[in-house]
Amino acid sequence: MLASITLPGPHGVSFALVAALFFGASTPLAKVLLGTVDPVLLAGLLYLGSGSGLLLWRWLHCWWSKQASREAGLKRGDLPWLTGAIVTGGVIAPVSLMIGLAATPASSASLLLNLEGVFTATLAWCVFKEHYDRRLVWGMAAIATGGLVLSWGGRPELRSSVGIIAVVGACLAWAIDNNMTRKISAGDPVQIAGIKGFVAGMVNLAIAFGAGASPPSVLTVLTAAVVGFLGYGVSLVLFILALRYIGTARTGAYFSLAPFAGAGISILVLGDHLTTQLLVAAALMGLGAWLHLTERHEHPHWHEPLEHEHGHSHDTHHPHGAEEEPHSHLHTHPAVHHRHPHYPDIHHRHGH
Repeated sequence: MLASITLPGPHGVSFALVAALFFGASTPLAKVLLGTVDPVLLAGLLYLGSGSGLLLWRWLHCWWSKQASREAGLKRGDLPWLTGAIVTGGVIAPVSLMIGLAATPASSASLLLNLEGVFTATLAWCVFKEHYDRRLVWGMAAIATGGLVLSWGGRPELRSSVGIIAVVGACLAWAIDNNMTRKISAGDPVQIAGIKGFVAGMVNLAIAFGAGASPPSVLTVLTAAVVGFLGYGVSLVLFILALRYIGTARTGAYFSLAPFAGAGISILVLGDHLTTQLLVAAALMGLGAWLHLTERHEHPHWHEPLEHEHGHSHDTHHPHGAEEEPHSHLHTHPAVHHRHPHYPDIHHRHGH
């Protein structure tokens, strides 16, 4: 069966880029708060702000509209993946990063943090078998190199192997989190991000207060909550939607543009200087983004019979029923053979 299909990839790219913009914007704002708040405590406040805000928004939306979410709710089979994502990305990664920052100069830590995108793509390609080609690899390399240039602060000072291992471990934990979250990306992204943020925030607050952190002012808590809701919560919702449409490696690559977004906002809002370093990084990241944006992956492929639930509108992959509005219900995809451009989305996870 041959079909003409509207490629959902551009939607996923847009979600990933806006997610990077929101997260990048939160970085300079969080740096301002770091002067008055314990780092682990701040991480807890940011995560708790994102989780609480999203869960409250989801409840208010359902109450106001008098109907349940049009997205698929989490199922029992999703819980192991969600738990793994919370533990790796919400607890292990931020705590490891704080340990690493305490023993490693900021310049070195910034360079090492660029490994997250590389680890995310490598796991997606080698472990979870997402398809890739030379163009994607070069694009990922260009974006990662741009991140290195942007965060370079001179000769790196690698004084502590413990600090280095901790920062690298944080990057690996976030990469595992990204790939685990992809496994449940067909579910309600607000529910997923809300639960992740709330649980991770509570755990990090417990760790911070257990280590003797002092309670911050009310104004600091409210500011961190707003920054966390937008920079962590809304950003994560968009990140999950991007995972649904374009897969983990490509989402991770576009999200790696976040440091550039943060640097740009620092220039516009905080008065930082425009440097040659930033311009070179922008050129490299722009090249990488262009290589990914101009990707075209097309070949005849089989869809095995598949039963699942996720938010959708009716299209070539969802020809059942006559509803016009986006909705969610359990549905079955019959076996089909066709050819069209596609990304490793929730319907195209076949081998290559």
